[in-house]
Amino acid sequence: MIPVSQALDHLFALVRPLPVETVPLRRAHGRVLAETVTARRNQPPFAASAMDGYAVKSTEVETDALFKVIGESAAGHGFDGTVGAGQAVRIFTGAPVPQGADFVVIQEDVTRRGTLITLNHNLGTANNIRPAGTDFTHGTPMPAPRRLSAGDVALLAAMNVAQVPVSRAPVVALISTGDELVMPGEIPDDDQIIVSNTFGLAALLEDLGAVPRILPIARDTKPALTQVLELSAGADLVVTIGGASVGDHDLVGEVAAQMGMQQSFYKVAMRPGKPLMAGSLNGTPMIGLPGNPVSAMVCGTVFLAPVIRAMQGLQAAPAPRRQMPLSTPLEANGPREHYMRAVTDAAGVSDAGRQDSSLLSVLANANALIVRPPDDPARAVGDLVDVIDI
Repeated sequence: MIPVSQALDHLFALVRPLPVETVPLRRAHGRVLAETVTARRNQPPFAASAMDGYAVKSTEVETDALFKVIGESAAGHGFDGTVGAGQAVRIFTGAPVPQGADFVVIQEDVTRRGTLITLNHNLGTANNIRPAGTDFTHGTPMPAPRRLSAGDVALLAAMNVAQVPVSRAPVVALISTGDELVMPGEIPDDDQIIVSNTFGLAALLEDLGAVPRILPIARDTKPALTQVLELSAGADLVVTIGGASVGDHDLVGEVAAQMGMQQSFYKVAMRPGKPLMAGSLNGTPMIGLPGNPVSAMVCGTVFLAPVIRAMQGLQAAPAPRRQMPLSTPLEANGPREHYMRAVTDAAGVSDAGRQDSSLLSVLANANALIVRPPDDPARAVGDLVDVIDI
């Protein structure tokens, strides 16, 4: 068995960032920006009013000053003229400040009679103008790589970037193995169960911006497994679920080797998830996950997610961790690194109850994993522990 950190190093060595493709801005959300892009204009492109009011000369702003209103400046319809002495232009939020004006008196500080306005008492000192380029200027970069959030997409739109260079979305072939499995919606025999790992991992992959391909369930025969593995051709990553252990019906490693897989490692010193396998299947990275539902999903967070991020051009790094205080005590850990299903709240973090690797209900109620080092001693309430959010 190898430690988790070493397994991740092997996995990162198997993958490379995928090529760049250009997509319309509308399809860029959640993708990874592959090349730095720059703003194609200033924002705002002109000095703009921050309030509804009247644009005047700042040197004339004083209590009881009288101005004649000579026009109006609205968003998309600026005033085509120059503000002179004793003159004002009615202006609205976001509208261009007219030439000759450098101060906007908010409408609450003005008394208007016809085309004349008088400034009231207690005038503020702020000019209520957003200078041109306050947000960003022409050439301001958005550096890559970064996963594009909704805010990033809004910024790109304001920068007038309509086509976005992103890393190609990884296509991941998902293969569940086992005679005991049937698809959701089917009627299982008395000795069968519903396949769940494939759908949970597909959802995880979609959240990461990858494209899962759910292939048919591979039955526990060499011809069946060979046939389904052949269907994975064209994928950027092959992920098998189950069949990677050492039982009489665990055939993934043997069949994959017969098909040309070069194995990088087998078995990781962790729980859940010890029977993890990885290698290269004729040039395509392949990861063999355990079949137990929780084991597969935990390995998805610990291994699969970092690999997908690396394929998208992001940093090849373990799943992000943070430290939180325990809100309940923990017993001493054993010799393997333990990823405990956990719940975080305002009080801290606590284990989510039974840690059996078959209990999906516990995983569904968890929002984090507590990471216990090998042989970690018993921990008391208030002790800081490493946490991975899920």
